[in-house]
Amino acid sequence: MSDPQKKEDELAGTEQPFVQHLMELRDRLLYCIYGLAVAVILLAIWPGPNGLIDFIAMPIKAHMPPDAKLIAVGVFSPFFVPLKVLMLVGVLLALPWLMYQIWAFVAPGLYSHEKKFALPLIFFGSMLAYAGIAFVQFFVLDKMFGFIQGFTPASVAATP
Repeated sequence: MSDPQKKEDELAGTEQPFVQHLMELRDRLLYCIYGLAVAVILLAIWPGPNGLIDFIAMPIKAHMPPDAKLIAVGVFSPFFVPLKVLMLVGVLLALPWLMYQIWAFVAPGLYSHEKKFALPLIFFGSMLAYAGIAFVQFFVLDKMFGFIQGFTPASVAATP
């Protein structure tokens, strides 16, 4: 007589050696790097680092005098800032792919009822991240820079 409380474990016998886990992790990390490289290359072609910086700087430039420009405070800043922006936006563009690769690495150790959450988690996780970034870019930064510029005396040139 079998106990109805005891169900057969669907993951029994699916264990892999440690080295196989490391090989799977290496493959998933390489897929992440490939996806990130594709995203960065696409962004470098269009809109390019300068277009990305202009888009990101819109909220602060809206509260500066028309002839004012953003300044670079370091010797290598004009070189490294566009690269950093390109990489950061590349990570954001590749976010669904990166989240899928993480999920694909973890999924073999999950039960089937846990695996059904993969697509909703990847989709809603990415969309919520994008919505939060858009909220900050289009609302919070505009209000914050306007508030800060309100305290700048007329005799001081605000040059961020």
